[in-house]
Amino acid sequence: MHPGPRSGLAAVSAALLAMSRHLEVRDVLKTIVASARDLLDAQYAALGVPDDHGGFAQFVVDGVSDAQWKAIGPLPRQHGILAAMLREGRPVRLGDVREDPRFEGWPDAHPELADFLGLPVRDGEEIIGALFLANKNCPKPQGGCGFTAEDEDLLGILAQHAAIALTNARLYERSRELTIAEERSRLAHELHDAVSQKLFSLRLTAQAATALVDRDPARAKDELHQVAALAAEAADELRAAVVELRPTALDEDGLPATLRTQIQVLDRAHTARVTFSGHGLRALPAAQEEALLRVAQEALHNALRHSGAENVHVDLARRGRGAVLKVTDDGRGFDPTAVRRAGRHLGLVSMRDRADGVGGSLTVESAPGKGTAIEMEVPGG
Repeated sequence: MHPGPRSGLAAVSAALLAMSRHLEVRDVLKTIVASARDLLDAQYAALGVPDDHGGFAQFVVDGVSDAQWKAIGPLPRQHGILAAMLREGRPVRLGDVREDPRFEGWPDAHPELADFLGLPVRDGEEIIGALFLANKNCPKPQGGCGFTAEDEDLLGILAQHAAIALTNARLYERSRELTIAEERSRLAHELHDAVSQKLFSLRLTAQAATALVDRDPARAKDELHQVAALAAEAADELRAAVVELRPTALDEDGLPATLRTQIQVLDRAHTARVTFSGHGLRALPAAQEEALLRVAQEALHNALRHSGAENVHVDLARRGRGAVLKVTDDGRGFDPTAVRRAGRHLGLVSMRDRADGVGGSLTVESAPGKGTAIEMEVPGG
């Protein structure tokens, strides 16, 4: 028996809240299809975002295992009923999709679909996707469809909000791409300044050693030791910058593994001891994981470049549904309340902005000669 209007409204409300919690396009798409399948009690749900070349830029399914999905093969083309929905922009409700004249078959490993409900996802006049469900878990009328007109109305509400969530996620990703471009520009500028200075000093010192080698071998030897030290510092600067510029593996490896790898590289690249611990962790929304990673990188940058620390430790732990990141060092420290310029210099403003942007908080504890502890907490999903 189909849930009554109150239950249906509660389910729609839960689905919309779930969608609004995500900012990444992929997360939004996955939430939409999972919510649609749960809301209408179907075996399968899918959402396709078309590209401009007759295929799909993104295609997300729910109810199909990873192994099944892999066996099915490449993403579908815009053909058959999918093409009709994208072209005509009308809902499609069928008792058996296989008997429709527009049906064009599917790969061998594809599950058998019978009753079918599909709707376009619109942003104004533009159709930005196709949302569809198949095989409703209920007794079917003879030769008819398990999906009802009420199901179609519910899915229509979901599709309207899906369009809003998807548009917002796209805007967020474009904004983030601009932020990343700005960060890369900043890093490139820092890299140019730092390494150029080191190489300039290196060249002058090498020239001095060359001039002294005949008349004062002992001083020439000292200068060559300085050449070696400057070369090592330049290498450190390069390695640290590469770690920050390298695309993160958050999607594939998750936050703890990504942090651990980057910290191992920094530990090898710097004279300071850099360590990591992580425990009791759970997956977080993608935006929160990226914000934690960027704050960790900024705090590590400060500790290794400016504090003179011998030891730097990063700890990532579960706290409720969210997580807390703590970066501590035994460096020279500073007075967080007295140095607005230092705050800007150390990136504290950008770190706080990152924390605020994902609903988190950032605290800084430091004092001259007492080291620094930067803590960021995020709420989870």
